[in-house]
Amino acid sequence: MKKFISILGSTGSIGLNVLNIINKKKNKFKINILAADKNFKLICSQIKEYKPQIFIVNDPKIYQKVKNRFKNYKTEIINKINSNLKIFNKSDISVAAIPGIAGLYPTIEIVKKSKKVLIANKESVVCGWDIIKKCAKKNNTKIIPVDSEHFSIMQLLKDHNLKEIKKIYLTASGGPFLNYKISQLKKVKPIHAIKHPKWKMGKKISIDSATLMNKMLEIVEANKFFSIDLKKIDMVIHPESLVHAIIELKNGLFKFIYHETTMVIPLANAIFDNKVDILDILKPTLNKKKIFFFKNLNFKNIDKKKFPIIKLKKRLCEYNSTPIIINAANEILVDQFLKKKISFISFSRRLFKLLEDRNYSKYAIKVPKNVNQVMQIDQWARQTMLKMISSTKQ
Repeated sequence: MKKFISILGSTGSIGLNVLNIINKKKNKFKINILAADKNFKLICSQIKEYKPQIFIVNDPKIYQKVKNRFKNYKTEIINKINSNLKIFNKSDISVAAIPGIAGLYPTIEIVKKSKKVLIANKESVVCGWDIIKKCAKKNNTKIIPVDSEHFSIMQLLKDHNLKEIKKIYLTASGGPFLNYKISQLKKVKPIHAIKHPKWKMGKKISIDSATLMNKMLEIVEANKFFSIDLKKIDMVIHPESLVHAIIELKNGLFKFIYHETTMVIPLANAIFDNKVDILDILKPTLNKKKIFFFKNLNFKNIDKKKFPIIKLKKRLCEYNSTPIIINAANEILVDQFLKKKISFISFSRRLFKLLEDRNYSKYAIKVPKNVNQVMQIDQWARQTMLKMISSTKQ
């Protein structure tokens, strides 16, 4: 019997990887719901190829174009995630991969309609984990993180309780500017920052990787998802991007997860509950001798002068809603950098300035009980950061 699968963010890199996995195992799946923003050509292609029961198109103009194109198709085209979802089948597996805070509400809604949800949207966990967790418990939904780091942590912790853990290390590739001098970073342009040396990702996450903000968000994600004290979570630079997480046990042993730099591996294992022959889906790109030649792996401490954003670690969770504020402000900074309105080296300075705002603690101490309350905090941070940018030079 085929399993129903839904993908929120079906035209992004995660969504496309999931569809590629499904293409290798077509006899096992039926597409239930797909959702995307505004890639008209790809949306049309996916409707024709996969014939989903429902396709959610977020952008209103693109929605109308798609709606007109597929008037006589069985696929129901809707504009918003909350429109008519109750009438559709519950999915066996759903993938939440809409980037940024925009993915929070759709993630919560898909949790209500799924047996198992693969979360690839770290911002949802960072900003709304308590809401997601409560919703998952109410609907008996299993949640699996599929960021390579957090999927690896989950695997590593299976045979251990938190009392045995001395430290957890998240690895960072260092992004495109690992070997840059500080003086060179002043001249960095968006076109340079989006070219990640190891991973093929969207613009936003690529820039987060370049600043190392993605590691700050991943620390919060690990803290919330696994209930791990922030003091037990650290980061190391690992340029090869082959080791994705390391745990240090109190008994002196270290364990780590090692796999090729592709999201197909954590995604396929999450979809098939670790019961998959990856060669059925993915051709290995690494020479086998290299895979087991571990002395080629390098690990080093992070240079705080080159990556000053990691100084945020001490303040990431100082108040309940501090992560929401930091995430929102960072999304504004990424957008402004892409528009060439701020410099690459100004990210950390601007974030720390926001944390000194006189209204910061007023919003940071809030404990949101629903998405609307999360968004109120998010909007304050965005508006405040925009005002700060407009009133200062780069």
